Amino acid sequence: MGTPCKVVDGLLLVAFMASFVTAPLICSQAVLPETSFPESVVRLKQSYVDESQDYLMVEKPHFFVALVWLELTFQWPLALLNIYGILASKPWFNTTCLIYGVSCITSTSAVLGELIGSQKASEKLVQMHAVFMGVGALAMVRGLVPQSCKVPTIGKRPAPGLARKKRA
Repeated sequence: MGTPCKVVDGLLLVAFMASFVTAPLICSQAVLPETSFPESVVRLKQSYVDESQDYLMVEKPHFFVALVWLELTFQWPLALLNIYGILASKPWFNTTCLIYGVSCITSTSAVLGELIGSQKASEKLVQMHAVFMGVGALAMVRGLVPQSCKVPTIGKRPAPGLARKKRA
């Protein structure tokens, strides 16, 4: 389980770092006034909207604005915690990763439902959100997998009942 877990953790680390950067710089422009951002960041968002044809960022329907607030107030701090949890091998990483994954899948399901149902979305936009769904699923599954295969210990001794029997 060691190597596959490390690969998954590496992929999730990249995804969490991307979320950590894009949420406050790009996504927050859907809910905060444009004047709150430097001109270069506004241009970055505009180039994203132009390239991906993200009509949700332009039209800002109420459900989308609510999901962006969810991302900024709940998922963004979890992404930060997960970055720290991976890098410092924290025992609570599984829990925060599971919560992030479930929240990501839930919000992305609503967005994908709109994108596919409206038939206004470009194929590129649908594919991009499908990747977010995959990241959410990966984070959720990673949250369900134990962090390591080590024998639980108390201090320097194995935990009671888990000690190995001596062979003669």
